Amino acid sequence: MRVHHLNCGTLCPAGGARFVLGEGGFFSRARMVCHCLLIETNDGLVLVDTGLGLKDLQDPTRLGQRFLRRNSPRLDPRETAVAQVERLGFRREDVRHIIPTHFDLDHIGGLADFPGAQVHVFRDEHAAAMVPSAKNAKFGYRPVQWEHQPSWRQYAVEGERWFGFDAVRVIPGLSTEVLLVPLVGHSPGHCGVAVKTEGSWLLHAGDAYFNHKELNPVSPRSPPGLALFQRLRSTDNAARLANQERLRTLVREHSAEVKVFSAHCAVELDRYAVAQPVTAERSGIASPNLEPASGAGGRAA
Repeated sequence: MRVHHLNCGTLCPAGGARFVLGEGGFFSRARMVCHCLLIETNDGLVLVDTGLGLKDLQDPTRLGQRFLRRNSPRLDPRETAVAQVERLGFRREDVRHIIPTHFDLDHIGGLADFPGAQVHVFRDEHAAAMVPSAKNAKFGYRPVQWEHQPSWRQYAVEGERWFGFDAVRVIPGLSTEVLLVPLVGHSPGHCGVAVKTEGSWLLHAGDAYFNHKELNPVSPRSPPGLALFQRLRSTDNAARLANQERLRTLVREHSAEVKVFSAHCAVELDRYAVAQPVTAERSGIASPNLEPASGAGGRAA
């Protein structure tokens, strides 16, 4: 099994890099990314998030003027997930499963590039996106991105314990251990996605946080621009903050067993971009074991 870390959309938000990222010049553009995972399995390719898609680049109005104005996306077709899949020697049809952390437009823009894939989501996130309430309508839900009627696979928030997190779900039918980890707050059904590799787990935390400094286990801090954005764009800010604290605990206590990263931090993506793809040995259909091998994490309920 091999995991590829992809940037499927470069964002250059206004406001100055120091305000947005806490470093750089006040008048320089920040650099943020759309960090996606491409997982090679015996069951085909699995994408965690899709970033911006070809149709978004062909018709940027799909993204909305507010998103375009605030984020100045690069709109480079070479960064789309489908282009990177094909550069790796695969066909787009090889992508059999997509797991979005949530339905914001910069996380599912590429859904239409893989129309045959099953899309695995928490039921609460699907419901919020299909019929947005006044509160979460301000989020980046753009129905045009799923007008091709994807094959949805919806899940209730229930399951086992995993490193202190409750109600963690195994994606059924995959020989690779891929888990949905509830991380609500940014959106009603926001989730992290954990992938078991040979050396450790990888946990894609989506938009549960935005900058690597926020998970510093000793002195966490958020750059002012991102702190404001996250507070304003949360459907449940208390839950978001609580899940950030749980992620910090995870990093503090299990950093050797679980590698955590978010969707938009370029520093985190760059750490993986220089490394070789992660590999793991497996044979046949794996029997998911949610209890960490060391016994240090949460026990299976």
